[in-house]
Amino acid sequence: MSSKIRLGILGGGGDSLIGILHRVASSMFDQFQLVGGAFNPDLKESLAFAEKIGIPTDRIYKDIDSLISEELKLPEGERMQVISVLTPNFLHFPMAKKLIENGFHVICEKPMTTSYEEAKILEATLQKANTVFAVTYTYTGYPMVRQMREMIANNVIGKVQKIDIQYYQGWINPVIHDPQLRANTWRLDPEKGGISCCIGDIGTHAFDMLEYVTQLKVGKVLSDLNYVYEDNKMDVDGTVLLHCTNGVKGLIRASQIATGEENNFTVKIYGEKAGLKWEQENPNYLYLLQDGEPLRVLKPGHPYNSALSLDGTKLPPGHPEGIFDSMGNIYKGVAKAIKKEPYDHGEFPTMVDGVRGMKFIECAVESHLKGNIWIHINE
Repeated sequence: MSSKIRLGILGGGGDSLIGILHRVASSMFDQFQLVGGAFNPDLKESLAFAEKIGIPTDRIYKDIDSLISEELKLPEGERMQVISVLTPNFLHFPMAKKLIENGFHVICEKPMTTSYEEAKILEATLQKANTVFAVTYTYTGYPMVRQMREMIANNVIGKVQKIDIQYYQGWINPVIHDPQLRANTWRLDPEKGGISCCIGDIGTHAFDMLEYVTQLKVGKVLSDLNYVYEDNKMDVDGTVLLHCTNGVKGLIRASQIATGEENNFTVKIYGEKAGLKWEQENPNYLYLLQDGEPLRVLKPGHPYNSALSLDGTKLPPGHPEGIFDSMGNIYKGVAKAIKKEPYDHGEFPTMVDGVRGMKFIECAVESHLKGNIWIHINE
């Protein structure tokens, strides 16, 4: 019998970008085997999709309840061990909660839930179950992001004194200006997407990245959000000022109406001795900036990088690695945790990150709605 971890997937069917990203990532290190799931609310669509990607259809289910019920009938050595939740935001919480309660490990897309209250309930559920839970803040899997984290931790840049993170996209620009599209896009529907579109979708990536690479905690936030139209209930652009717990100040700039931008995620951390800059659209370059010194460019795969960075590098220097590899590194870390093998806590985002992300979203929206005031994020 295969020693691979048996994986199921909820959502991610059809032409879903996130679906193929997870499927490819899970296959990278020969740790997981996709055995079934519910890829689409329509069972016929799910069955057709399973046939298309070449997996048996005997474990394709009409919904999560059927999946749990039927899988638990199987011997423990045959049933699915971990389920990836790739559905729209409003389904994350109920699905993840049921899965945890029934003993499954979970890999969940972000934002983890649609509210902080749900996130805390999920956290309490996980504590009782003692299973593995990962949130796919995908960009933490890039080798040079991990290198940035290790360099900051090892005091290469000195005490952090300025944080500037930008995440600009333009994809929603044609949607927001069309009243019909605006009214029928699930990401702009609070019932399906939660209280925030831009901050909830990409702003939370920026927030998690900040806390991941610096290992600081944001203490309070002040935000100014942009909804563009009065009938639009969810932000599509925003700036959030930040105070970290040790006095470091910074900002997050996020937009989905930055016309012409694709996926411009830029992370800049400045310390007393040096600065570091990383750009998602050119992820194999980590820039080290020092006063009076030439710009240095660090690249993945070289022995000067940290063990955490090298563990996430699959190819020799000079061979580009990208978003699939980044997600693959997260799956690799989850596999180690499920198998109870030693792993670095920087290998995959956890429930703690998901809860922090939901708290950030709610505080950012609250700050804006109350007239752009400081809101404490720490309890």
